[in-house]
Order: sequence, then C-alpha cells, then structure tokens
Amino acid sequence: MARRFLRALCCPARIIAAVSPLIPLAAGLVALAAGILVLRTYGPRYRVGRLLASTPEVSIAEARALAAGSPRYVRVRGRIDAEDEFEDDAHRPLVFRRTRLQLRRDGRWVSFEDNRERVPFELSEGLDAIAVDDSTLDVGLVVVPRESVGTAADMPDRVPAGTPPEAPARLLVEQVSSVEHAIVAGVPGLDSSGAPQLTAGLGRPLVMTTLEPAEAMRILVEGERRRPFIAAACLAGGVILLTVSLALAIAGLLS
Repeated sequence: MARRFLRALCCPARIIAAVSPLIPLAAGLVALAAGILVLRTYGPRYRVGRLLASTPEVSIAEARALAAGSPRYVRVRGRIDAEDEFEDDAHRPLVFRRTRLQLRRDGRWVSFEDNRERVPFELSEGLDAIAVDDSTLDVGLVVVPRESVGTAADMPDRVPAGTPPEAPARLLVEQVSSVEHAIVAGVPGLDSSGAPQLTAGLGRPLVMTTLEPAEAMRILVEGERRRPFIAAACLAGGVILLTVSLALAIAGLLS
C-alpha cells in the first residue's frame, strides 16, 4: 500500500512541475497585453511617442546620403533655419504655426477650423542641412501648445450652425520658432528640385518636436499620470512574470 501510494504521488508532482511555468507565462502575456491596450487608448499619440523613442538617430550628413538610396525611417537633430520668417504676437520669429478651433464632443476635442501658416525651413548641423517637408506635419508635431478654453458663445460667428452656446470650445495654437532646436523623425528623400528633405513615408508620419523626448512624452499624455503608470506597471509586471516562467522551465529541465 505504501509503495502504491508513493507511486500515485509521483505523477501529480511531475504534472505540477510541468504546468507551473505556464501559470506565470499566461499571467505575463495578459499583463503585457493589458499594458499595450492602455497605451493604445492614446490613439495616434501612442504611435508618435513610440516612434520618438525607438527610431534610430543619424547625423544630418548621413540623412542626406540616405535621401538618394532606399527609403529608411530615421531621426535627426538640428537647429531650425529659414530664410523668411513671420512673427507672432510676441514678435518671435516663426516658421510654422497651426491654429485650430475645436468643440468638445463625446469626451474629445473635434476641430471645425484648422489653419496653417508656414515658410520653408530646414534643420542644420554644422555645415550640413536638410529640409523638412512641413506640409506633411499633422499628429506628429509635438510642441508646448497654447490654448484658450471657453464656450461656443465666445465665438458665435465661428462655430457651426446649431451648436449650443454652452458647448465647450477652445482655441489651440501650436507653433515652431526659428530660434529653436528640433528632433525630426521621417524618411530622407528628394523633393521636386532634387534637394534632400525629410518627409512622411513607409506608412509612418513625419514627427517633429522642439522638446527633449521625456518632455515630449509628457505633452503626448497631456500631463496625465494615472494611465501611463498603469501601462508601465503592466508592462514591467509582464516582463517579470515571463522571466519567472522561463526560470521555472529551465529549473524543471535540469531537475
């Protein structure tokens, strides 16, 4: 009886040893999926942040050399230069300004007017320079926004007909000055005149920020801390659980 009892216990022990790595493996995959889903609630801003963080950086000279070759998505840094600028209300020299009028609908801001002012500009590094195709700038522009929030009653002649006067409205201004440095991520190519430029391509947007990456990330999450913390905790927990699963699997093989 004792021998039979011991033999009966051997099988469950083996099953537990074999199955136990699957538990943290499954939990780790769930945690990673949850973290990615939380990040995706930021919509296009999540992709912009990922591109800023993961795109390989090259010099402007290297980007110019890549312009005539196979398309490649890269990131460069440089000083903004332009032959012609225009001024804002504070007499700052600008090369790009986007002004939007928006209404709050279903928990998000929806634009009903989108105006752009721009002049040709480039990024320079020493004696090297490359133009930026600002006509493709959209969700990829990450700067400190200037905004004024009110209601539709504050701009009755601008809002669409039928808008309730109490509807939340705002003026959002994003601008780039020629006295700033910038990080631009895009595909080096040749414009219509054969000059090198950075533009959108390979299914990715042109990304430009006048901020350091960490500051740009804070703008992308709109200063919110809760969702990024939850996403980071899920991703970190997922990696830890997958590591535990791997360690258990190796231990089971060696035992």
